[in-house]
Amino acid sequence: MIAKMTKVTFLVYHKEYDCFLKNIRDLGVVHVATKAQGGAENAALQESIRLSARYAEAIKLLQGMETASAEVREGDAAKGEQALKQTDELLQQSQQLTHRVQAAEKELAALEPWGDFDPQNISRLHKAGYQTSFYICSEKQFKLEWVDLYHATVINRIGSKMYFVTVTKGMVLPELEVETAKLPDSSLSALQAKVADLKAQQTALQEKLKDLAATVISDLKAAQHQVHSQIEFSKVVLSTDALADNKLMLLEGWIPSERLPEMTEYLRTQEVYYETAAPTPEDDVPILLENKGFFRLFEPIMRLYMLPKYNELDLTPFFAPFFMLFFGLCLGDSGYGLFMLLAVTLYRLFAKKLSASMKPILTLVQILGASTMVCGLLTGTCFGFNLYDIQVPFFQTLKETISLDNQQMFNLSLILGGVQIIFGMILKAVNQTIQFGVKYAIATIGWILILVSTAVAFAAPGLMAMGGTVHLILLAIGGLMAYLYNSPDKNIFVNIGLGLWDSYNMATGLLGDILSYVRLFALGLSGGILASVFNSLAVGMSPDNVIAGPIVMVLIFVIGHAINIFMNVLGAMVHPMRLTFVEFFKNAGYEGGGKEYNPFKN
Repeated sequence: MIAKMTKVTFLVYHKEYDCFLKNIRDLGVVHVATKAQGGAENAALQESIRLSARYAEAIKLLQGMETASAEVREGDAAKGEQALKQTDELLQQSQQLTHRVQAAEKELAALEPWGDFDPQNISRLHKAGYQTSFYICSEKQFKLEWVDLYHATVINRIGSKMYFVTVTKGMVLPELEVETAKLPDSSLSALQAKVADLKAQQTALQEKLKDLAATVISDLKAAQHQVHSQIEFSKVVLSTDALADNKLMLLEGWIPSERLPEMTEYLRTQEVYYETAAPTPEDDVPILLENKGFFRLFEPIMRLYMLPKYNELDLTPFFAPFFMLFFGLCLGDSGYGLFMLLAVTLYRLFAKKLSASMKPILTLVQILGASTMVCGLLTGTCFGFNLYDIQVPFFQTLKETISLDNQQMFNLSLILGGVQIIFGMILKAVNQTIQFGVKYAIATIGWILILVSTAVAFAAPGLMAMGGTVHLILLAIGGLMAYLYNSPDKNIFVNIGLGLWDSYNMATGLLGDILSYVRLFALGLSGGILASVFNSLAVGMSPDNVIAGPIVMVLIFVIGHAINIFMNVLGAMVHPMRLTFVEFFKNAGYEGGGKEYNPFKN
């Protein structure tokens, strides 16, 4: 269900406004009606956003270091600021070293074909009046007369390339139509030592970063949280309207109605004028879901789609039982369900620390695993084996009581689809009544009457004969409701036309929606077949050896079923969500689009 909200308007004297904002932030119950305008032009806000991004990058970098972190402790924001400066300095030094290493390696690559020689020897030749030049060419380009004319000497051959030097007397250099090589002023051994030294400096910097990562991550997070608070504070300030020559500050927000007494008690002690009001249909009210127990576990699935609007029904409690059942039918293997249940239960027992957000997710997985165990008993599938082939009284009793064959499972899928779709239409009628009034729900009620009466006549002719008097009366009443009250504000002819259009959509869309539920049967069947295939492979491919045979059999069994569990669990999540978000939500008239309640708090 959706928590009731109350609109609150504050009027505060400008000199007391900062203190007032800090106080309501400490209370942490007011969702401020923020405004988009002005945010992009606010330099301080943009600087805070950039600073937050720097903290995020530093935290991500240090968390990626393979280092043993110190024990978890409460962070210090002031130390976090210093840690960010240290991290930035180390990163800047690392970047500079990287550029220097790249430049030195480039020089090293250029000098390696020429070997290790002292550049001072070239300088002495130059002082003695001899010009030494370095050239690179292909073997075809090299001419033998260069040996006599310019004392060309081949230094190295790499592939089809030749590296040679010329030594000529005087200041005139030979004009050769080949590539000239420009070599660095260092020897090969000196460059190699330089590269090794730079890389050693890089390694030392990485060690400093690792040492930093082991101690300052919690401080960086604390400083980042402080910046986030500043950002939220700035957004609230930008959402404030200044009145009376900027002397009065007007702020609007929303508060859960059950928390209103707490806020009122605080405001009575302050020099603040405030007003409360109920939401109007035009208001963009934030959404706070308040489902309890079992239904609360399915709220993350609702958030994957979108939150309802404030004046809509929260469909979470209504799709939760169906989703649990659909998951079990799609996975359809009692062994897989038992594995999920035991694995999560053992994890919860032995995990050292579980976050508050993780616990409900694990509980949801346990419930889905239990549902799979029960649904798997409908076909008797357990890790690809059929439990009902075991001649044990307990399994034989279950077989006689709840076992279904493939045709019955197919029919069950269609029946469940029809039930959920009609249930969705009932919720649509309720939603229309709440939002617009009873007369806007009459057409939907008419279609429900037509579909339910036809389904009863088909399934239980003893109660109502198909085409009998009672059935025809109910069809006539439903038809009149659907055709004459399709759109209550329009005239009768428009209503009849819209009713005919709805009839076409109902005849085509409803059939497609119900057939979509066949996937419940198909996925469970395909998963069971694939599991049995892996069992056959495990038996058939194991060698006839006392030692190797069982090992190979277990490996194939474990790997095969691990792959099957992964694929089937993924399908068992995706397809029930598809049935919920498309078929069920569509027939329930769900619109969605609400924004989540996000109180201004530390």
